[in-house]
Amino acid sequence: MSFKNFPMVPRVVFGRGSFDQLEEIISPKRKSDKAPFVYIVDDVFEGNNWLVGRIPLQYDDKIIFVSAKEEPKTILVDQFRDEIISEFDEIPSGIIGIGGGAMLDYAKAVALMLTNPGSSADYQGWDLVKYEGVYHVGIPTISGTGSEVSRTTVLTGPVRKLGMNSDYTPFDQVILDPELTKDAPKNQWFYTGMDCYIHCIESLTGTYLNAFSQSYGEKSLDLCREVFIEKDSVDEDSQDKLMMASWHGGMSIAYSQVGVAHAMSYGLSYLLGTKHGIGNCIAFNQLQEFYPDGVIEFKEMVMKHQIHIPENICKNLTDKEFDIMIDISLGLVPLWENALGKDWEKTITRKKLRSLYELM
Repeated sequence: MSFKNFPMVPRVVFGRGSFDQLEEIISPKRKSDKAPFVYIVDDVFEGNNWLVGRIPLQYDDKIIFVSAKEEPKTILVDQFRDEIISEFDEIPSGIIGIGGGAMLDYAKAVALMLTNPGSSADYQGWDLVKYEGVYHVGIPTISGTGSEVSRTTVLTGPVRKLGMNSDYTPFDQVILDPELTKDAPKNQWFYTGMDCYIHCIESLTGTYLNAFSQSYGEKSLDLCREVFIEKDSVDEDSQDKLMMASWHGGMSIAYSQVGVAHAMSYGLSYLLGTKHGIGNCIAFNQLQEFYPDGVIEFKEMVMKHQIHIPENICKNLTDKEFDIMIDISLGLVPLWENALGKDWEKTITRKKLRSLYELM
């Protein structure tokens, strides 16, 4: 039997205020004064001197502010790549993503597309990336996506929503500073945290489960419960713990996979533009058939924190639109195999998927 030799993030620093070590960390990686560092930053921080004012810009370093209102798109990855190449004489020394999962995914994708030809849409799938990307750093400002540690960058392309899953995708460096999450809006804090919780439930109940995934998944789940069940409000301790839950949750699916909620949320995102975290919540809210204990606990957390989970978003869709979502979802074979085993197609028919989407 051959076991997958997965890459991991080789360097990580954790701690409140560790963002201030960014200059010290990246300076040795600068190739020349003409090879800039390019920062891809959530535009919610534009004008926020507390964060942006601490970015150590030198020479021709550049900040690209990007909206996270929509999921990352291949067309924008290609556009950012082209702009960078046309603006600078040399390939950047590095790409640094600062924000939530969308910014981290953009940073990973742009870093890869600076060294790989064609469109990022050509690399949506498993192990299609041919060449190592430029040095890239991830700095999450909200916790839960696991993007900071994963080997994928999830993109919506012309025909599918699917990650660039490769050994070259993981960050070279991650800075985990829980202080950066302090201003996250409550709903976003919850939706993104639930992305982590759902990672764990899907990993721990999946057919791909092994001791590696289980050890990380169980710890992440424990931390999620401390944050969302045992605590009534967000404090520094819960910020620290949720950031580590996200890290462990991402690690739990490195040697495993996610499942039904993620497979279905990809369809919602592709057709309706539903953001990943809230899409997972919308889907998971209707999946008690597959994750009975997890969904009951999820509903308890929703009630405890008085969070609104949208319903009836598929109410007025046409047959064609349902078919588009179903096609996207059915294309995620590893997720269905993890959730239900090799014979998953006996359970998940087009009719079954249609009925599940109609509940959402």
